[in-house]
Amino acid sequence: MCYLCLSIVTFMQFKTSFLLALLTCCPLAAKASTPHNDSLPHWGASLGVLPGRVVALDDYTKKWLHQNANLALKAELHYADLPPDSSAFASDYNYPTLSIGLKYALNHGVVMHRYPDEAWGKAQEVPYDSHLGNSLTLYGIFARPLLRTQHWELDYSLGAGIGYNRSKYNPRNNIDNELIGSRWLIYFTAGIHGTYRFAADWGVKAGVEFYHHSNGALNRPNKGANVLAPMLGITYMPYYGLLCDRTKNRVTESFQKYWFLNLTAGLGGKTLLEEWQKTQFDTEIGQPDYRTDRFQLYASYSLKADVMRRYARRWASGLGVDLYYGTYASRVKALDEAAGRREKHSPLSLGISAKHEVYYKNLSVNVALGWYLYRKMGYNAQFNETPYYEYVGLRYNFAKWKGLGVGFNVKAHATKADVTELVLSCPVVFSTKK
Repeated sequence: MCYLCLSIVTFMQFKTSFLLALLTCCPLAAKASTPHNDSLPHWGASLGVLPGRVVALDDYTKKWLHQNANLALKAELHYADLPPDSSAFASDYNYPTLSIGLKYALNHGVVMHRYPDEAWGKAQEVPYDSHLGNSLTLYGIFARPLLRTQHWELDYSLGAGIGYNRSKYNPRNNIDNELIGSRWLIYFTAGIHGTYRFAADWGVKAGVEFYHHSNGALNRPNKGANVLAPMLGITYMPYYGLLCDRTKNRVTESFQKYWFLNLTAGLGGKTLLEEWQKTQFDTEIGQPDYRTDRFQLYASYSLKADVMRRYARRWASGLGVDLYYGTYASRVKALDEAAGRREKHSPLSLGISAKHEVYYKNLSVNVALGWYLYRKMGYNAQFNETPYYEYVGLRYNFAKWKGLGVGFNVKAHATKADVTELVLSCPVVFSTKK
């Protein structure tokens, strides 16, 4: 239970840090636009509708996901990072838009039902359909323009946030909902859009978006809800004309390249896929743990050392060594032994990885693709894990503390979440030569 309490506190701290980071990267107030001065109207807003589909990414999900249509409504508040108030980062990104949004997804039309199948083991069919609950999500968005003219804009967007789902998996009345296993969720989104400016301050925006809700292996089940949706909306952008006029002759400032060593420590949590499989498929109906919705949360620790090259204001890349320690290895060993399996188990895992980090002011997004040099995690890992791993994370870097960063990572195997961790990073610059 101490791990559960620790992880809950950690997750709440992350939510607070994430929202503070979003607010910090934007000014707290916009200047009013008047015909008597040169101040800029930085703020805008938009409304959008997304008639989407929940996407089944594997054959397992396709067996029980029978209806997948949903509808989402969103409202966003935009901040345009305009010159001359903007930074060199904004110029490098062609003056992006930063947004805070609220999305409500109507998911009751997503229907799940498991029919008898040998692959289900001892699980029994239930006499009702399960449904994906409606969700409410608060998120931040970074939208970078790829093309901008007086009437047209083409952009891509990336975002992350926190979601709340009304109805999750439970063995009483929603037993086949394997998409969502907890009410609080991690949210990621990406999209590409085109906007047509039909009036001075107004535009019609259309595009395609992908968004994902899951609990990052902090609970079970954790298949995650993946939605692909067209988007149509209307946007209010009083800054757009000035933006076009003032970015035609933008000048990119020079940047001093440098090498640095990035040291990162992580504290994470996860539930076990092995325990999920045991209670879902290897437990007789009538037993206390039959298809339960209660799973132990285990602690995980990590240390990473990366040699990075900051070769542009926006980007850094490099190679690193990753060390993971999973307190759950002894539990996996006990489950394997109870099933009569003789496998090797170790709480330590070691890997090497290629790293890439993208910066915007104090915020950065880091991604990595790694390969295990050593990992012994029992029988199930041979089938449900890959010899490679990947992770994606968001971090806020404190300039006054020499770039000390606080954020989170989600580590996965072929997009299947393995652990979610809170991280603390410390960059050590050892070369500023070009």
